[in-house]
Amino acid sequence: MFNPALVNRFQQIETPFYYYDLELLKATLKACADASFRHRFLVHYAMKANFNPRVLDTVQSFGFGADCVSGNEVLAAINHGFKKEKVVFAGVGKSDKEINLALDQDIFCFNAESVQELDVINELASAKNKTANIAIRINPNVDAHTHHFITTGLEENKFGINIWELPAVAEKLRQCQNLNFLGIHFHVGSQINDLSVFQNLCLKVNEIQLWFQEQGFTVKVLNVGGGLGIDYFLPDKNSIVDFESYFQVFKDHLQISPSQEVHFELGRALVAQCASLISRVLYVKNGLKKNFLVLDAGMTELIRPMLYQAYHQIENLSRQQSAISSQQSAMNHEPLTPQTSNLISYDVVGPICESTDCFRTDVALPESERGDLIAIRSAGAYGEVMASGYNLRDRVQAVYSEG
Repeated sequence: MFNPALVNRFQQIETPFYYYDLELLKATLKACADASFRHRFLVHYAMKANFNPRVLDTVQSFGFGADCVSGNEVLAAINHGFKKEKVVFAGVGKSDKEINLALDQDIFCFNAESVQELDVINELASAKNKTANIAIRINPNVDAHTHHFITTGLEENKFGINIWELPAVAEKLRQCQNLNFLGIHFHVGSQINDLSVFQNLCLKVNEIQLWFQEQGFTVKVLNVGGGLGIDYFLPDKNSIVDFESYFQVFKDHLQISPSQEVHFELGRALVAQCASLISRVLYVKNGLKKNFLVLDAGMTELIRPMLYQAYHQIENLSRQQSAISSQQSAMNHEPLTPQTSNLISYDVVGPICESTDCFRTDVALPESERGDLIAIRSAGAYGEVMASGYNLRDRVQAVYSEG
């Protein structure tokens, strides 16, 4: 919910922009830190979710590490104060330039995703007379029960090493003198709300770490990735996810020896609810079968609905009824209709010259007018960071609750 004073502030700002509620971000980070530290779990923030500078500074201040998937993310993490010994570098296609950069920064660990990558890192580390810490990213073949575009732990995905390749991995690790095997790494997908998925992951991790131990390897690190989802339907009611229950699954089902560290890589769950995309209605188009709200924000500012068919709660901030009606719609997982309320059904679309530039269809909102402020909620993860300059659009700006 946005209070009237904040909505009045928005009226003075050129749209579209991302509004960051830094107080909510801090409360979320504290909840995660308290729950994870209680079990002595180590959390790395998944940089790809949001690398807004104010967000990074806030996340770093809570003592989290950084999970990076590019050389520039590695640099950004270190430049924003993340400790090098808490930086991990994942990614199925690390370039030689990026690997060399990470070696020069003496990061904690590379999460290697192929047998060939082990050769490449070993060769580059040897040239620098260095030893690179390695964790092996393994596909546990656990179904995350999420959108097929964001599942990553199945054998047909491009990520990681398949279980049947592990003998070759073990042989390669024995051959590579400039690699130091730290442990094993997993990531099964994103926006996972069914905690049984993580329980199934634990069972696979237990099996695989036992296999490595039987081959004579010491498994110091169990990195179970991230993937914890949020509530896109009720962002006010469930603004902070249940970190306690999430971490308890791993405490209860993961076989952890006293000498082992358990690492996590959370992104969406930490930052998604802290930001909304604020836009204005440019035009209202009324048709025989469809009504359209044309916003000044589009897929260049938030591409998730177009790319993943992702749901975001949409509210008309200029109409006081919208927050209540939107929550009613979300609780039913479907929009209200003019036949059941005094609301109007709109397709909420952007200005981009693409037919797919549509945030949602059949959204029940109060009768809307040109100039009304619209909030697209839960946009703190994979929102601003995926914005583009397509159609030579201006880059979307950021506004903060503090400063």
